[in-house]
Amino acid sequence: MNPACNRIHMFVKLVVYIALLNAGLLPAAARQVGLATVDQLEQRFAQGDDTTYIVNFWATWCSPCVTELPHFEKFGQDHRGEPVKVLLVSVDARSKLRTKVVPFVRKEQLHNEVLLLNETDQQEYIDRISPDWSGSLPATLFVNTGKQLRRLQEQAFTYDQLVTTYRSLK
Repeated sequence: MNPACNRIHMFVKLVVYIALLNAGLLPAAARQVGLATVDQLEQRFAQGDDTTYIVNFWATWCSPCVTELPHFEKFGQDHRGEPVKVLLVSVDARSKLRTKVVPFVRKEQLHNEVLLLNETDQQEYIDRISPDWSGSLPATLFVNTGKQLRRLQEQAFTYDQLVTTYRSLK
């Protein structure tokens, strides 16, 4: 293959890869785990005033968290195209990002957006997320700024409970 054809071939592969990644069709191994502060989450909520954000706070070491993650995955897939966004926010220590969180996300093939909470003062971020949050995991925050909705639930969700809660917010 001549060099010009080789470059075109590589360009086409890159375009297809990006399209598949944006469509959510690539496995989680291709996905990144981003860092987010509480301020960045709040900015995101404010910009999506017609979107309901379902923010699941979890950790790799939390057994009930790990058990409920497939329900959030299924919910995200089943409600694609609706004004709802599932964010899976790990509260693992930032030092565990590469050694624990990223391998976990790859192994579990998580397709919803995964973030690691980039905060150092645990009590401060707990209070800022919700004054009603005791800090226990799992915890899920439902936010829709357009509807002036903000509700935190400290519980592990089944798929049916998640759907029922989401419908009650509409």
